[in-house]
Amino acid sequence: MVAGHVIRLGPGVALRIRRRPIATATVLAITASVLFVAALSTGDFAIAPVDVLKALAGSGDAGTTFIVRDLRLPRATCAVAVGIALGISGAVFQSLTRNPLGSPDLIGFERGASVGALIVITVLGGSGAAVSAGALGGGAVTALAVYGLAFRRGGTSGYRLILVGIAIGLLMVSLTDYLLARARIEEAQEATRWLLGSLNGRGWEDVTVLLLALALLLPAAIPAGRTLRALELGDETAHALGVRVELARLSLIGLGVALVAVSVVAVGPVAFVALTAPQIARRLARTPGPPLLCSALTGAVIMLAADLGGQHLLASTDLSVGVMTGAFGGLYLAWLLTTEWRAGRA
Repeated sequence: MVAGHVIRLGPGVALRIRRRPIATATVLAITASVLFVAALSTGDFAIAPVDVLKALAGSGDAGTTFIVRDLRLPRATCAVAVGIALGISGAVFQSLTRNPLGSPDLIGFERGASVGALIVITVLGGSGAAVSAGALGGGAVTALAVYGLAFRRGGTSGYRLILVGIAIGLLMVSLTDYLLARARIEEAQEATRWLLGSLNGRGWEDVTVLLLALALLLPAAIPAGRTLRALELGDETAHALGVRVELARLSLIGLGVALVAVSVVAVGPVAFVALTAPQIARRLARTPGPPLLCSALTGAVIMLAADLGGQHLLASTDLSVGVMTGAFGGLYLAWLLTTEWRAGRA
């Protein structure tokens, strides 16, 4: 039976349902759906939303179906999937560090994945699957370096992870500049375009790889919420609740880094989505920590809105999604730092 927002599943078993996060997730899902249809409707050739839905259902005319399914749908799907990956990754790291600045793009993991991919592009001359492997390897090496340097007897504190991560991130920026400086002009141009973070030219081959990776990673994120809530209570409390603290923390870091690497492989580094999505979701859902589902949906909304804005904000210029999220995220970061400073937390 249901008592308030507690669902009794059986003798001694109850599931607490919080209405506010569910309502927030519903609104975010509806918003993402509206933006998704808008992304399929707008462009050089405008298509009515009704015709978009017909094309998706397979009952539209051939021209409209081609534009919607083959040209616009892969791009919009890629935006949603990357937003979900970055939203969850940001929520995981901010929960682990218990700090709103504990975002993978601030503490070096996204930069590490980018450097791994750049090494493949500019040094090894690889492409496709090799770039994907380079991004995964770069993210993994960076994560191990940050974790190893931040580790102290008695645990790994959130502030140590953030400070060490920022230092490693600056090192990755230097390596990025070095790789671009030594590359041939054609490689440097290709790498620079990739580093902006863009959804341009994304096809079904990109979407397929991204969705397969998420199909493997997202099931691991489902039980992560309970572990994160335990870790947010402190290492001693989490240990008393039966959590193997350092093993759980290392596993969650691996999950977060994998999600970041997957997004970097798909569209290049996209700044600030992992930072802003969990914080916006937490404020909307009014939960103590970033909720994973709401963070994922918020990430999808941000990516879709940024891509639409980049395509249509300036009539003569198509801005990449990374430029749009960077502009929005920079303003948000300034506001967040000011708020944290005034609250005495920064």
